[in-house]
Amino acid sequence: MLFTDRADAGRRLARRLRHLGGRGVVVLGLPRGGVPVAFEVAEELRAPLDVIVVRKLGVPFQSEYAFGAIGEGGVRVIDEHVTQQTGLTGAEIAAVEGRERAELDRRVGRLRGGRPPVPLAGRTVVIVDDGIATGATARAACQVARARGAGRVVLAVPVGPAESVELLGQVADEVVCANTPAGFFAIGEWYADFAQATDQQVTVLLNKAAAAGTGHAAGDPAEVVINVAGVRLAGTLAVPDQAAGLVVFAHGSGSSRHSPRNQFVAAALNRTGFGTLLADLLTSEEELDRGCVFNIPLLASRLTGITGWLRGEPATGGLAVGYFGASTGAAAALRAAADPRQQIAAIVSRGGRPDLADDCLAAVRAPTLLIVGGADHLVLDLNREALEQLTCESELAVVPGATHLFAEPGALEQVADLAAGWFSTHFARSAGPA
Repeated sequence: MLFTDRADAGRRLARRLRHLGGRGVVVLGLPRGGVPVAFEVAEELRAPLDVIVVRKLGVPFQSEYAFGAIGEGGVRVIDEHVTQQTGLTGAEIAAVEGRERAELDRRVGRLRGGRPPVPLAGRTVVIVDDGIATGATARAACQVARARGAGRVVLAVPVGPAESVELLGQVADEVVCANTPAGFFAIGEWYADFAQATDQQVTVLLNKAAAAGTGHAAGDPAEVVINVAGVRLAGTLAVPDQAAGLVVFAHGSGSSRHSPRNQFVAAALNRTGFGTLLADLLTSEEELDRGCVFNIPLLASRLTGITGWLRGEPATGGLAVGYFGASTGAAAALRAAADPRQQIAAIVSRGGRPDLADDCLAAVRAPTLLIVGGADHLVLDLNREALEQLTCESELAVVPGATHLFAEPGALEQVADLAAGWFSTHFARSAGPA
């Protein structure tokens, strides 16, 4: 594969990254040559574009052997194994870092022109270069992005040797390389035009992207990572301007934040003016353990931790919180809400299993709506029994003819309408968290 120039390479690479579109992505180009490629990727993904300036910290007597890397905002990543192996002293480390920090600050100021960096915390960050050889700079960029709070790191390049691509999987969550030719010698041999990019060209592209407002509007879904008791849980957060409240989705067994049914309901709630968080309550490893999948106390504790995280975030801390639970997720929502410290404004259950939270049902104070399909006979009976145990304001809504997954035409639309109405009523009554 021969690329005409970096813009051509960027357009081709962008096609390999379309699966990331619409997920709160930030695209970072490595200067200088990576920025023209990254510009095309950001255009395709409708994502904000920024530059990531990193400096490798080389061992003084062997500068190509890196013992760490630094980035903006005082970020530093040190490989303790290398420093111990080479016997570097604190003074030697400080001297190298000071020299490289001065160069980093100079380059950042020249390229970005005083503009603040795009925040990375909790976001999916796509790091782009025009190619990789050894991959040392790309490795440092991935480490720095992670240290700046990136929730997920994707490294994307048009060309590179297969062995380097494989090794970079150690520091990136995903590596996308458009071409891994055998007999790789140099990046430039895969471009018809590989003229050196200049600082001026980089600055022009960054200014053009900023002026165009490339990226998502406020309220569009963004990928976040939530730390609950040392466990990193992935989520998709959307907070419209002037949100009337925020609904946290608790998924059922075998499901995740990518559930098309919950995404459908979340989108409907967003259009109504509610924020939503679709979060995984289990890690990918835990999802394979049936003992975790049906561990309602564990799921409830994760939901409680997620709620605490939301109340500590500036964008969501002042919003009333409600729960939308499906299947076993409904039991987790009810159990979490039974703790009066959570101050949950309202709960909606879709095809839920409230019976799995039976010992906590009487303690729930949040107004609760149980939505069940009329043809989901077993679950309907379980919800009727649970309704009798609830002492809070509660209702049972039956969607005629709907089965457990509400796959029938118009059934899920009814669920969304019922949920929006319930949250609208009870969020309006709530004074929010203390």
